[in-house]
Amino acid sequence: MAFFSKLKERLFRSSSKLGADLDALVAEGTGEREAGSPPGSAATGSPPPAATEAAPPSAPPSAPPSAPPAAAEAAPAGASGPGLLGRILGRGPSPAEARRRVLDDAMLESLEDLLIRADMGVDTALRVTANLAQAHMGRRLSVPEIKALLAAEIERIMEPVARPLPIGRARPQVVLVVGVNGSGKTTTIGKLAAQFRAAGKSVVIAAGDTFRAAAVEQLQVWGQRAGVPVLTAPEGSDPASLAFDAFTRARAEGADLLLIDTAGRLQNRADLMEELAKIVRVLRKQDPTAPHSTLLVLDATTGQNALAQVEVFRRMADVTGLVMTKLDGTAKGGVLVALADRFGLPIHAIGVGEQIDDLAPFDPADFARALTGVEA
Repeated sequence: MAFFSKLKERLFRSSSKLGADLDALVAEGTGEREAGSPPGSAATGSPPPAATEAAPPSAPPSAPPSAPPAAAEAAPAGASGPGLLGRILGRGPSPAEARRRVLDDAMLESLEDLLIRADMGVDTALRVTANLAQAHMGRRLSVPEIKALLAAEIERIMEPVARPLPIGRARPQVVLVVGVNGSGKTTTIGKLAAQFRAAGKSVVIAAGDTFRAAAVEQLQVWGQRAGVPVLTAPEGSDPASLAFDAFTRARAEGADLLLIDTAGRLQNRADLMEELAKIVRVLRKQDPTAPHSTLLVLDATTGQNALAQVEVFRRMADVTGLVMTKLDGTAKGGVLVALADRFGLPIHAIGVGEQIDDLAPFDPADFARALTGVEA
């Protein structure tokens, strides 16, 4: 729960934007209904008569089968605080829960646009709204209800991919960490090393980014903090050779885990991708099953470009799982939902900051609630 609170707080730009958009969407629909209601009803903020929705004006009023009109319009128990429109207009108490809109084709189209703007992608947005339509078409929904339904759909998509980083029987377990420049690989390795060390595992780090002195220094700081050895090589040396030497040492010392950093590389640079393939070939000379895991670290702020990165790295480096960083730096965290829906690769962890406890195992329910702004 502690990480959920942090996740929700730091995804605030994403969840608050989604909440504001949903509030405006429902208010817009309410305004459309009020435009055709009797004079004075919009000014008072009172809901339109049930007959205007259930039957033509000439028909006798009839209550919905499930509840009388007053109950259908009432806010759920425990709701408090005026809605966005009420606050803007300075009205009295008008909970957001009391403002409802029928889930119809127009609203579904608006929801699709909203999810696409949140970086969820066209295909995933269409799938989510289609599922909502199948179960709830024609219902009058409030903003909190829409948030809860969206959270449930997002959780359903992401539940199958939420898996911890596997640690098998082989010693050492070799974890190769890849990604583009600036995605957060080095920091992620440091956090993983510290967390595994705290869990009682013996860990060795190989600073395979031999072209960037700052990356080596950063890993050395993390290594000192966690009590984990960091193996380095002279600047500009062959990273595949370092990986070979690191494997040899980790095996000799009986280490549980070998984490290998790699230089950041753009997915459209064939020479750099070939260098990555060479590291894999060298490792497999010592252990045909290595690397046992290949983590692709993705920067959430890159949005839909993350999809292209997964495509290329999966082909070149046989990616087995994902880590998403910098979710605190974007208002479009929906890209993680698109990744889960499209590729089905395990999501091992997500990051929302620079501290060691800002990286945590991926929890689909917590993520879905934080993204949509649902209260815990």
